[in-house]
Amino acid sequence: MIVARRHAVALAVTALLAAGAACQAHERERQQPQRPGPPAASAARGFTLVASGDILPHSSVVERAQFDGGGTGDDFRPMLTDIAPVVSRADLALCQLDTVFGANGLYSGAPVFRSPPEIAQALAATGYDGCSTASDHSLDDGAAGVQRTLDALDGAGVRHAGTARSQAEADAVTLLHAGSAEVAHLAYTYGTASPLPADQPWSVHLADEHRILADARAARKAGADVVVVSVHAGTPWQDAPDERQLALARALTASRTAGRPDVDLVLGTHAHVPQAYEKVNGTWVVYGLGDQIAGEMSGNQGTEDPRGNESTVARFTFAPPAQPGGRWKVAKAEFLPQMFDVDAGRVVNLNQALARGAGVQGVRDRIRDVVLSRGAAKDGLVMAE
Repeated sequence: MIVARRHAVALAVTALLAAGAACQAHERERQQPQRPGPPAASAARGFTLVASGDILPHSSVVERAQFDGGGTGDDFRPMLTDIAPVVSRADLALCQLDTVFGANGLYSGAPVFRSPPEIAQALAATGYDGCSTASDHSLDDGAAGVQRTLDALDGAGVRHAGTARSQAEADAVTLLHAGSAEVAHLAYTYGTASPLPADQPWSVHLADEHRILADARAARKAGADVVVVSVHAGTPWQDAPDERQLALARALTASRTAGRPDVDLVLGTHAHVPQAYEKVNGTWVVYGLGDQIAGEMSGNQGTEDPRGNESTVARFTFAPPAQPGGRWKVAKAEFLPQMFDVDAGRVVNLNQALARGAGVQGVRDRIRDVVLSRGAAKDGLVMAE
């Protein structure tokens, strides 16, 4: 039985979500359209990319999925209904899978995460094209967990980057089509809770500046027009990026080959709370997207901290270069504040919830203030409607 948390806004949000669920149900059931390959250069067109934060299902989240499954399995699709329109309308949508999949119904939450593989189908149904799978929990079930997780994502048609089942897969570049561009998704973690297998040191990509830049250059040679780097790092529960995050962002965005930046976008996760967006050396960096799905969270003091259920969706619109071989530039930068209502077991688009009359303005405004805390507004970052 799910233990409800008495939250000031939760009941209002829950009721509003229920009222809007019927009109959005088709988003959960729709079949994913096949995206065509990139057209000829003469027909170059831009694309929108959205990215969201950590999916970290605690035991209460899994229980909610069991309830939503109605006795026929674990159904995580309803959790994402409110954000599905944002995700599905993007040309390219990326998530952060902060856990591995368990087997035979043997699932667990913190501190060792083994999650139901049905999450993969929910991600596909919501509209996600790919996920970063590199995190401190990547080896929570050893090499078998990595294999099981990537197999499930493959089965659902969701691409992945950051962990691997073989040396060849670790060396390969994850390329995705978006508009008329080829987008490389690279993913890394600061470390893992369990040591890398001695015979499989390539199973999880560790965040090292030189390795990331070498991989970015390899991605360009493989045909990438845009290189996106996901980095799972940062100090948990700290609104501000730490020095390691700042130093890595400076290094990645400063690196150039033949005058062209090696990295076009940096997406951060792991801190559990939303962190700032910033344009560094002309390249957008999201230091921390926050947790998109997580159970009730406790901060460093061991007390409940609702920030652990707050996050953003980043949305960047890329425009094609004026000349072949030039840089694809971000023409529009946006963020959308969201939260996970632990009582309802639902991701909540806070702008939409506020429009429906929910008392979430304080939460939304706090997220906005953090996101803009390093001056991103002056570089054009806006809060999406």
